[in-house]
Amino acid sequence: MTAFIFVATLLGGIALGFPIAYALLLTGVALMLHIGFFDAQIVAQNLMNGADSFPLMAIPFFMLTGAVMNRGGLSRRIVELALAGLGHVRGGLGYVTILAGLVMASFSGSAAADAAALAAILIPMMLTAGHDARSSSGLVASTAIIALVIPPSIGFILIGVVGNISITRLFLGGIVPGLVMALALTIVWYVLNRGALNLAVRERAPRGLVWARFRESFWALFLPVIIVVGLRFGVFTPTEAGVVASVYAIFIAMFVYRELDLSGLHAALLEAGKLTATVMFLVATAAVSGWMVTVAGLQAQVAQLVAPLAAEPQLFMLVVVGLVIVIGMAMDMVPIILILVPVLLPVAVSAGVDPVYFGVIFLIACSIGLITPPVGTVLNVVAGVSRIPFMQVVRGVWPYVVTLILALGLMIAFPAMVIAPARFLAG
Repeated sequence: MTAFIFVATLLGGIALGFPIAYALLLTGVALMLHIGFFDAQIVAQNLMNGADSFPLMAIPFFMLTGAVMNRGGLSRRIVELALAGLGHVRGGLGYVTILAGLVMASFSGSAAADAAALAAILIPMMLTAGHDARSSSGLVASTAIIALVIPPSIGFILIGVVGNISITRLFLGGIVPGLVMALALTIVWYVLNRGALNLAVRERAPRGLVWARFRESFWALFLPVIIVVGLRFGVFTPTEAGVVASVYAIFIAMFVYRELDLSGLHAALLEAGKLTATVMFLVATAAVSGWMVTVAGLQAQVAQLVAPLAAEPQLFMLVVVGLVIVIGMAMDMVPIILILVPVLLPVAVSAGVDPVYFGVIFLIACSIGLITPPVGTVLNVVAGVSRIPFMQVVRGVWPYVVTLILALGLMIAFPAMVIAPARFLAG
């Protein structure tokens, strides 16, 4: 009965048009009434405690880093470097998109921010070169979600906080899976374009130009090195890494590239503040429903429900991935993490699943949900920025979605693909 009330209240609130944050709050209150007590002071206390977390302070700083990156010329220089190195290859703009997206992912941790930057810069070039609008927009959307897996990732911060998992280990555990996703997209792009003879090919850039582009982008490329090396050797925590990244990005954008003035910095701060407020309010309201889930014993009920799967960790992870992808078609990443991780992670640990491995696989499934209709947050961003109809973007993204699901299936079939590199990088 507790599980029914939880699901019915949550879905009912969403169906009635409540914002997900308020639906979560309503769910917590409904569970309170179900077990026979209601105290507004407890609701308020859990709201405050949910947002009162030192690791969550990393979110606004990484949000700010991404905003500064796009406004201060860091993203553009990375794209220009990739164009100089790969623009002459047939279908090279697709490889440029993947490479640039992979590097930009190591700045922001936001799929929407990367999707907007890549769509604004590269899709017009791809259309001019003769690439199909559907395939081009689908590639950009699929590449953008790598930002959720490559550190720094806002998704990993949330999973680490609600699941009590080392955020540093989650960050390091996402590096190799992110590279696998990029490789999978590269293969699909090659297959889709190997027979295209009508594509305009750019002239090979002189070595001098490539070297010049590298020198220009060096300070931007150095940022992910600072983050990864600092985390690997314990120089700073993930929260401190966010501070270092944002200060570094602001300094480079304002005093080295000189493309960010005070008005641009104000706009970046405002953008990061709005996004942070949305995420933090969701986290706070999820703390209320999460506390009630524990008090009402819902985790134990879920554990009993999936007990037959506990003997087969891989089968359990397949079920989790399927559930997350389906829910991701209608719900954003943040509420999925806040709702499901506290319920499913204890079951996964009891089934013998490594918590870091669970977090990485869970987040990849969440990221795929962002490029599946009908909601498809990243699809909407790409469609809006590129002015390509939403349904064309949906049709173009399916080959990449299928390939990413297959890559995720490989990681489930061979957990060492995630666990071994994560343990090696973590030392």
